[in-house]
Amino acid sequence: MRNVFKIIIALLVLKSASVFSEQPKRVFFGDTHLHSSYSFDAFLNNNHSADPDTAYRFAKGQPVIHPFNRTRVQINTPLDFLVVSDHAELLGVMRAVREGKFIETDMGPLGNVQRWYSFRLINDAIDNNTGLAFFRRFLPQNPVIKNHTDPVKDQSNDLSDISVFGDMRPTSRAAWDDIVESADRHNDPGKFTSFLGWEWSSIPLGANLHRIVITPDGAEKGKQFLPYGSDQSQYPEDLWKWLEETSERTGTRFIAIPHNSNISKGYMFDDTSLRGEPINADYAKRRIKWEPIVEVTQIKGDSETRSELSPEDEFADFENYDHYIQVGRSDYVASAADYIRPALKKGIAIQQKIGVNPYKFGLIGSTDAHTGLSTAEENNFWGKMAADSTPETKERLGNSLGANGWNMSASGLAAVWAEENTRESLYAAFKRKETYATSGPRIRLQIFGGWKFPDQAVTSPDFAKIASQYGVPMGGDLAVNDEPQRAPVFLMRAVKDPVEANLDRLQIVKGWVAVDGVQHEKVYNVAWSGDRVADKDGKLPNVGNTVDLVSGRYKNSIGASEFAAEWIDPDFDAQQPAFYYARVLQIPTPRNGFLDGLALQLEQPPRGPKTIQERAYSSPIWYQPN
Repeated sequence: MRNVFKIIIALLVLKSASVFSEQPKRVFFGDTHLHSSYSFDAFLNNNHSADPDTAYRFAKGQPVIHPFNRTRVQINTPLDFLVVSDHAELLGVMRAVREGKFIETDMGPLGNVQRWYSFRLINDAIDNNTGLAFFRRFLPQNPVIKNHTDPVKDQSNDLSDISVFGDMRPTSRAAWDDIVESADRHNDPGKFTSFLGWEWSSIPLGANLHRIVITPDGAEKGKQFLPYGSDQSQYPEDLWKWLEETSERTGTRFIAIPHNSNISKGYMFDDTSLRGEPINADYAKRRIKWEPIVEVTQIKGDSETRSELSPEDEFADFENYDHYIQVGRSDYVASAADYIRPALKKGIAIQQKIGVNPYKFGLIGSTDAHTGLSTAEENNFWGKMAADSTPETKERLGNSLGANGWNMSASGLAAVWAEENTRESLYAAFKRKETYATSGPRIRLQIFGGWKFPDQAVTSPDFAKIASQYGVPMGGDLAVNDEPQRAPVFLMRAVKDPVEANLDRLQIVKGWVAVDGVQHEKVYNVAWSGDRVADKDGKLPNVGNTVDLVSGRYKNSIGASEFAAEWIDPDFDAQQPAFYYARVLQIPTPRNGFLDGLALQLEQPPRGPKTIQERAYSSPIWYQPN
């Protein structure tokens, strides 16, 4: 092992609270991607009552009534912040139709009859519990895997013919006003933060290209616009243009968060724009301006990487999700343009050609739950849709969509390092990418990069203060060192969720582009629990598994509560641009599908593994040579 490969591991004996007590910033956990009954798909799938007010009350820790099974439900650990991000398309329409509150406009005799007939179909579907079948009318029909230069232009059907509803803006405006007012009512600076937001739901040919749009501004500015939807345009460039124009007109600030890229059919992080045009500097600048962070994990699977793309990574196949959002099944094909780690490498390669990195993003997690209930806890999971919230109804989401409740884990959370729990402070952290993702547990994770830190900085009570003085946090850029032979140093800390499982290991994931243009990646084990010994290739034995397959319980008799480590890149080349991010893994714990299977006295869960190894990913730190 090279001398430069210096690892200092300290399994701290300090309590978790004292580890972070001297930090100028605190970590806050929340969800930036949650749907209420105002989303058309949520309402058609039996969420008729969990509105934005319900969502905020649940996130704050208050008991609420589940919209489908009518059980009293309560989150185990309240959130610090929440975005109710209902679909802009048909915003509030299904609920208004059902409640007789749709604001009609005159479409002429024939148009009015067509609208009446559509309203009758909606109400019949809800009365007969066939809302999912009706929902399929709004999905692409048997689309193919990527072989289109421009999937928007080439699709034969749009979102479905929603023109039959006529002018939906008055109805959607009423829904948006309620969303805005609810967010402002629940915003409690210093204690709980509510952001205004919505989902732009582009899905050409079944390629999931959705974005969550967030603003830190309140009702005064929020009521000056109506959310922009993919029914206006399915091209992200047009969304960015609208954000630019609306920002100039109203003074509102925005960011857009790409999500669920694992089912984008190779379009989310492509080499070209969605129109099939080569990415140029202008496109790259606009994209990274509006999209500084990306959602890496959620209910519909994990988007870090897969074994097909990272064959040397033994933990690559985490919550793989092989189901496109479409009517009719297509075999899943994993593309490098669907996943975060390959995109980070591709971004560096594109920067070498055009001078700008379009994929220089930070990471967060969120749920994408459509129940109005942000539940990223495996033992307290209340479904993707309201109708799959009980063991007996997990199959209800399935049929021709391919996926159902058994496929899905309770993921994830957005973690933010900020000075205070306010809209301004959290939004500033989003913009500077001082964020990270967890698959659910509230793991505390920090990483700082620099060229030289004081001795014992990693174990100091003033860890973050010292590390900030001598380096940059996650989301930052390493300044070029004046000593070209010196390798970068990374200080890391990880602390378990106080009420969750112990930690297995702490890793560094590095990606780089060689002088010849070839893209590379490597995963380094940096710190780990127990007396395990790494082999000559740096691989470790498994941590073990304490899950009782009879009761579904586990023990913290293995693993560690905390890690602190200093790591120096043993393979550094000053001529190669690179990124580094931390990944920390828990010991195995029971998955929600396994627990439901036990409750139903099944020998095996119908789909999905029995256990899950939860994790957290930091935003990267980048190195770029002159």
